[in-house]
Amino acid sequence: MSRSKDRAASALFADLYPGLAGWCRRLVDDDGTACEIASEAFTRLWSRWTSVDEPRGFLYVTAANLVRDHWRKLERERRAMRHVATEASLAARDPGAESSVPVRLLVQSLPERLRIPVLLYYYADLPVREVALLTGRREGTVKSDLHAARELLRARLGGLVDHAH
Repeated sequence: MSRSKDRAASALFADLYPGLAGWCRRLVDDDGTACEIASEAFTRLWSRWTSVDEPRGFLYVTAANLVRDHWRKLERERRAMRHVATEASLAARDPGAESSVPVRLLVQSLPERLRIPVLLYYYADLPVREVALLTGRREGTVKSDLHAARELLRARLGGLVDHAH
């Protein structure tokens, strides 16, 4: 950036950062996370500095998207924690039953080719399209892998039931 652009960027940061960080703070209820989101919004603005006509709008839209991503991550973590708590509760109630083998251990025992799509789809709650993008596979392949993983887990659970009785 040229000196005049540096000065403009510094002035924009000084002018808008406090308000943006405060707005994020009210949305995420955490100072550290709010500052990270506001800083990331500015980082993304700087990478597009010459092509953004309305920096303030860009910053707030970007921050809103980052807040939404933060909320989604928190919800995935809450669901995973509830899932683990449910598994632990079931195992504690009936330690001799097949439920005492946590599904998590069965999933961990899957071959990596099947385990990764299962973790992304069922535990991270990502749609098949995103799982395909992240794994570099076609959507049809991901669906096939998920089906194969379910069949393998079903067979392993069936074997546990047979051994328990």
